[in-house]
Amino acid sequence: MPRPLPPWPATPPAHGAIVLREVGLRDLDMVRELSTDPYIAQTGTLQADADGAHARAWIDRQSARRDEGVGFSFAMADEATGDAVGHCGLWLTELGQGRATAGYVVAPSARGHGYAADALAALTAFAATVPGLHRVALFIEPWNAASIRTAERAGYEREGLLRSYVTIGDQRCDMLVYATVLHSGGSGHP
Repeated sequence: MPRPLPPWPATPPAHGAIVLREVGLRDLDMVRELSTDPYIAQTGTLQADADGAHARAWIDRQSARRDEGVGFSFAMADEATGDAVGHCGLWLTELGQGRATAGYVVAPSARGHGYAADALAALTAFAATVPGLHRVALFIEPWNAASIRTAERAGYEREGLLRSYVTIGDQRCDMLVYATVLHSGGSGHP
């Protein structure tokens, strides 16, 4: 049986210019903009060029992630305006083993401002408050230099290359593994 997830943070996680909050209907325009990036439709559950109904359905799915025991789905909001500039998640299906994965995406119009690194730093600080969680991993396409810089700016270290790890679109793709260890607990050896 999956480990129960903690409640939503009483104080929204924040770092730099970003505050993380629950995804909601006020994020509809940002979600529709995300759907204009054809790569996003190949790597997640948001369909390409989502209309209002599809974008609302995606928001509803994200809102249910914690209650389903999957993890926490956050809107990346600009700290000054409250407007969503992207999405990130802490996925906790392996919490029983002390592991999680994280992901992030920034709307095309908001890219190049360091929002993803701020969001990942806030997400990682939140992850450190989750009981029993010791490690957060990222899976990054080797060609994605911006995402690699984001991971490194947020303190994640490259651990290796997983060859032919995942199917994206109709191709098998390699993925880099970046990770951070949240709590020092030793190597696990007696």
